[in-house]
Amino acid sequence: MKKAKKMQNISLKIAILGFGKEGQSTLKYLEKTRAFKNAEIWICDKNKGLKIPARYHKKLGENYLTELHKFDIVFRSPGIPYLHPEIQNAKRAGTIISSATKLFFAEIYSLKNPPKIIGITGSKGKGTTSTLIAKILSESGEKVILAGNIGRPMLDALSKVHNAEIIVLELSSFQLQDLLFSPHIAVVLDIFPDHLDHHKHVREYVNAKVNIGKFQKRSDMIFYFANNHGSQAIAKKSPAQKISVLPTSQGLHKNYDMAISVTRKLGVSEKTIKKAILNFHGLEHRLEHVRTLQQHTDKLKNVGISFYNDSAATNPEATAAAIRTLTTNNQKLITNVILIIGGRDKGLPYKPLIQAAKESKNLKFIFLIGENKHTLKRALTNKKYQIITHKTLADAVKHAYKSAQLLVTNYQLPVTVLFSPASTSFDMFKNYAERGKIFKKLVHSLSKK
Repeated sequence: MKKAKKMQNISLKIAILGFGKEGQSTLKYLEKTRAFKNAEIWICDKNKGLKIPARYHKKLGENYLTELHKFDIVFRSPGIPYLHPEIQNAKRAGTIISSATKLFFAEIYSLKNPPKIIGITGSKGKGTTSTLIAKILSESGEKVILAGNIGRPMLDALSKVHNAEIIVLELSSFQLQDLLFSPHIAVVLDIFPDHLDHHKHVREYVNAKVNIGKFQKRSDMIFYFANNHGSQAIAKKSPAQKISVLPTSQGLHKNYDMAISVTRKLGVSEKTIKKAILNFHGLEHRLEHVRTLQQHTDKLKNVGISFYNDSAATNPEATAAAIRTLTTNNQKLITNVILIIGGRDKGLPYKPLIQAAKESKNLKFIFLIGENKHTLKRALTNKKYQIITHKTLADAVKHAYKSAQLLVTNYQLPVTVLFSPASTSFDMFKNYAERGKIFKKLVHSLSKK
């Protein structure tokens, strides 16, 4: 029935599921594309308060995913699970399930001489690695586009692809899950359980990421971490040339090793790589140094209390990596550590976080906030450090500073206050970015006294 409808050139009935950045970008693409000129477009979103232009149909609120089988094409935003029953029912009924990611790859691979695509995925570090690869390549003189899950919707970049030589894409499991294309160069970072609040189980999560290499050619390349089982397993499923990377660092900086390996393989000089890394100061909300407040003691004139914003750490593994980055990788600098964590649980095991906390010789306090603070308290209880719960992030920051001042007085050593939640933000904040910005605002409001 739907095939006949298309053949008769009658306007298509299209649904855009989710009207955030990517949904809005998809709409702009449809408006500009001749094939969808006469389409009947519906905006479907859980948010009842969304303002939708009058020329479009809308279905808002809790039932926004019902009756999807009535549409010819459904464009799914990444935050809406591909295996949601309503989406799968529509697919069985003949509805085409697509996405902005699918559209972008199809457009690029339809070009005569397409730019080379580098796709990066992993459970953590995608944004840092993608940005650093793009910066190194740009420093070497390549014309580079950086887009994807990192914040710039892919379809918004289509107008510039004709002038680009390389496209660097950060790709999440949600974007990869039903993708039928793979990038020319795939990069697989550490893989560990994540997003189990959206994926049914770890197997589904890992299988979603397999698509980054599944459709590659033998002439393509896939990079993976040699010391991570999940990264190895995904690489094995690709027919492309496999390049293992054994990192020399722990935590966040191991992703620098990956970026160096990829760009070195592409012919970038050591001098250029080094220069780009020296000029790279990391991404916002990812082990971002916010401020250092100098304290005066009886013995020392200046002892710093440094605050780090790692709000993007939404799972225990990411927070464990942050703890190790600020301790293991800085052995020359002895500093006491205060950790602020907590939020909404993802259903992930806390074992990596517990292990990292035990291994940290200078962890003195853990301040807990959010829905899962009592669960975290039970999991992390240890005689090595003190655990205190707080109602708000503001309370935690305030007391962290007071505790840091006491530590400076008692130990005559610098203190690091690390905000790395190990949980999602949705219990108290709109998203991790809002949470991070509020943390930074609170830190900047602290008095030096």
